[in-house]
Parts: sequence; structure tokens; C-alpha cells
Amino acid sequence: MIKVYISHASGFEKELYDVFRGVKEFDFILPHESKIKNSKTVIKSCDAMIADVSKPSHGVGIEIGWAESFGVPIILIVKKGSKLSSSLKFVSKPITYNKFTDILPRLKTKIEDVVK
Repeated sequence: MIKVYISHASGFEKELYDVFRGVKEFDFILPHESKIKNSKTVIKSCDAMIADVSKPSHGVGIEIGWAESFGVPIILIVKKGSKLSSSLKFVSKPITYNKFTDILPRLKTKIEDVVK
């Protein structure tokens, strides 16, 4: 099963996790539910990462850097109207959304594409 780490700023857990919890095709790592003590080790063991970059977060930036250094494919998602850091253009083109549920089908396809 494809293992995907979900990186996000604090405050997005409920909305994000409700969507990902219902998906059975992938093993989504939901860090605030899993009580992960060392996300660096967990990210290294994943097949991909989804990073919500709608809200600036040092923690998300660090996790993106770790994933990049480990060669873990990164999928960026961003809520429409959010201001993005210009450095994110070097990571990947973000998928925009109004609601998380809107992008789930596109995310499933993107995950399968990046782990091939």
C-alpha cells in the first residue's frame, strides 16, 4: 500500500483528516492523530508527501525540505486565495482547492503518478 505523509500548519487537522480518513487505497499518515515523535524518520519511509501550503508554517517548510532531501515526491495543495511563498515554485506546482473534498479525486491520480 502506498504510504503518504500529510504535512500541514496547525489548525487544519479536522477538515483535512476527515477527508483523508475515508480513503482506503492509501495509507495516509496523519501526524497529529498518530502522535509522531520524529516526523523526519516517518517522512523518509513514505512513498509521497502531501503538503498543504495555504498558511505559512515553518514546520511544513522543514518537512518539505526533508522530503525533498530524501527523494520523497511532494504534492502541494493550497486553498484558493492563499498567498504562496515564491520558493514553493521550485518544489512543484500546487493543486488549488475551495474545499478539500473537491481535490480528492485529483490527489488520488497525482499520488499514483508520482510514485510510479
